[in-house]
Amino acid sequence: MPWCYNVDIQTIRRARERGFTLLEIMVVVIIIGVLAVIVVQNVLPQADKARITATKADIRTLAAALDTYRLDNSFYPSTNQGLEALVAQPSGTPEARNWGPEPYMRKLPTDPWGNTYVYTNDGFVFEIVSFGADGEEGGDGVSADIKFSDL
Repeated sequence: MPWCYNVDIQTIRRARERGFTLLEIMVVVIIIGVLAVIVVQNVLPQADKARITATKADIRTLAAALDTYRLDNSFYPSTNQGLEALVAQPSGTPEARNWGPEPYMRKLPTDPWGNTYVYTNDGFVFEIVSFGADGEEGGDGVSADIKFSDL
């Protein structure tokens, strides 16, 4: 008689009882879900902080390029000429007589939220602003404006 015929019914039942029940599986899934929520809540604010840090770095880079522009031309670009004066020789007044031969920047960055930086110049002091996550002036937290004058 082969050995497989000697297996009794109790052994088969015990083998079936060794598996996980539906309740045990659901508890594990719920625990994994709770852990995932905790991880996401801790990671997302870090992404926002990274975007703010990148924005500040972009603004400082733009300011450095504007300072180089001023050293070459004795003035900053006007508000009308804007930041585009860093990538292409501007037209209009004041005339940038010593612009080039290479652009001050290869291309203008956008902020981490995909918005363009806003440049103004009152004739004495320039300002570079990112309007934050909402892309609108004002706001709090991640939507707060980030200004060169505040860095």
